[in-house]
Amino acid sequence: MGKTITEKILTTHIIEGKPEKGKEVGIKIDQTLTQDATGTMAYLQFEAMNVPKVKTELSVSYVDHNTVQIGFENADDHKYLQSIAAKYGIVFSRAGNGICHQVHLERFGKPGKTLLGSDSHTPTGGGIGMIAMGAGGLDVAVAMAGGPFYLTYPKVIKINLTGKLQPWVAAKDVILKVLEIFSTKGNVSCIFEYGGDGVKTLSVPDRATITNMGAECGVTTSVFPSDEITKQFLKAQGREKDWVELKADDDASYDRVVDINLSDLEPLAATPHSPGNVKKIRDIEGLDVDQVCIGSCTNSSYTDMMTVAHILKDKKVHPNVSFVVAPGSKQVLENITGDGGLANLFSAGARLAESACGFCIGNSQSPKTGAISLRTSNRNFLGRSGTKDAQVYLVSPETAAASVITGKITDPRDLEKIGIKYQKMTMPKKFYIDDSMFITPPANPEKIKIVRGPNIGDPPKNTPLPEDIKAEVTIKVGDEITTDHIIPAGAKMKYRSNVPKYSEFLFEVVDPKFYERAKKTKESGLHNVIVAGVSYGQGSSREHAALCPMYMGVKAVIAKSMERIHKANLINFGIIPLIFSNKDDYAMIDQGDNLEIPGIRKTLAGKGNAVKVIDTTKEKEFQATFDLSERDKKIILAGGSLNYIK
Repeated sequence: MGKTITEKILTTHIIEGKPEKGKEVGIKIDQTLTQDATGTMAYLQFEAMNVPKVKTELSVSYVDHNTVQIGFENADDHKYLQSIAAKYGIVFSRAGNGICHQVHLERFGKPGKTLLGSDSHTPTGGGIGMIAMGAGGLDVAVAMAGGPFYLTYPKVIKINLTGKLQPWVAAKDVILKVLEIFSTKGNVSCIFEYGGDGVKTLSVPDRATITNMGAECGVTTSVFPSDEITKQFLKAQGREKDWVELKADDDASYDRVVDINLSDLEPLAATPHSPGNVKKIRDIEGLDVDQVCIGSCTNSSYTDMMTVAHILKDKKVHPNVSFVVAPGSKQVLENITGDGGLANLFSAGARLAESACGFCIGNSQSPKTGAISLRTSNRNFLGRSGTKDAQVYLVSPETAAASVITGKITDPRDLEKIGIKYQKMTMPKKFYIDDSMFITPPANPEKIKIVRGPNIGDPPKNTPLPEDIKAEVTIKVGDEITTDHIIPAGAKMKYRSNVPKYSEFLFEVVDPKFYERAKKTKESGLHNVIVAGVSYGQGSSREHAALCPMYMGVKAVIAKSMERIHKANLINFGIIPLIFSNKDDYAMIDQGDNLEIPGIRKTLAGKGNAVKVIDTTKEKEFQATFDLSERDKKIILAGGSLNYIK
């Protein structure tokens, strides 16, 4: 039987385990990337492993998140990251060079390779034919040290594309359709593999948009074939030698096949407050728009920016709209400048933001109270924009640009009525390339002194799992709680190197009193437990959503279900991820209840996968289960991966 693209890449990288669906495998990681919001802790953890140099083919440290640098903390982190990169053999991408996923696609991504990144949108690399996965910083640190990355060998879902996108319909609409079909939950341990005749109609930037936002479905990653389109992109980047053909065999077998006819798609939007709340633009058009933000790692490529520039040529931003554009990289900015796109944007009244994550993570461009904000980014979680009551809609660059002109949510197909003709933007045959913003490691790393500012502390230590867990339910939350709900993005990310300080903001969007309750419980000698609904831990790969709870004494999360990366992060920090055996038991528990999980250490060391949980407040019992490999169990028993490795 033939192989899928996924199987071809994974089977050549397996170094532990067998390629059996549902079983754990350890794979070799060829490349890693970090960004400054998650990278500082990842490198602190790497240092703790006492490895003299990274052992990957390539590791890159990007500065793209905390570039506004309000206060000394971010600048201190960036100097630490630069010195660490020089010391350990890592390429350093300076602030201003661009968003990690856009830049990595341009300059480093290679078909057939594995890429692990401390950012949940690392699957962007699947647009160029990589198995590219997001993970917590500790997993990335282990990969940089030469260790395998462990994952559940995935089911492979083929998304069979036919037809061709109609004018004004974009790649963003494709992935929004995928989200409409699959939703944001229930897709754990699956990989989306794109195929069909429609693939050849999509450029690499189109494909990267689709794989980037596949992360919102909760899949392990998404991947496209590497074909002549891929070859043309790499040639334009001066990297044709990195191209290899990669496609599924004709007789490859898939766990599921879903057909999408590109010709049938129309402009779509993800409405507040989830990427899975997908509606047709026709059904929401006419709503007044206060802000439009175009950019982010999802839609900030050369073709995206030139598409917007074409639409806005000789037009003006509506007087009621605040409009900002953020090209995804220095390369994109330089090329649209040379080709006249930037002049069109400025003439229309656009504000130019840095080539960075910026508005997407809520550390700039927060909209006004109650605003409707249209964004080309990938997440619209409650409060993520920096304004809790803002209504954020995720749309294509075409829809965003049309709405800039009209001041209302506008179907871009209606632009024809005001004399704007459709023009499909293509990439240049050769990009203008300037790699001067990369700093390569020196020949004499032994002379490098690592720079540590006062905001940078050692990773907090955890204790081994106790024999019994005696805890308080410090918080009970509902369904689809994201890592943004657990620990905020935005300006407070500057404390990510300072876990005691950052922990003060745990669950502040949901319940700002959580920290004080957890602190009081911890000081009393009890543990803390989190109770949650469906799909707990959606969203970002930020390991602080597990690291900070660990610091606050959380020993278990009991949920109806939880997402892959967050579950892995919980394990890495010695928190046991438990699932209700009977989901109805969730309703029985209240915040403030005292729980006991007797013999948890003995249970984990044994062969079973179920534990008895006693609600001593209500004098009732229920059962919870865990799905852990033998390695996972050893990590939790040790109190986390760093303890286990040592």
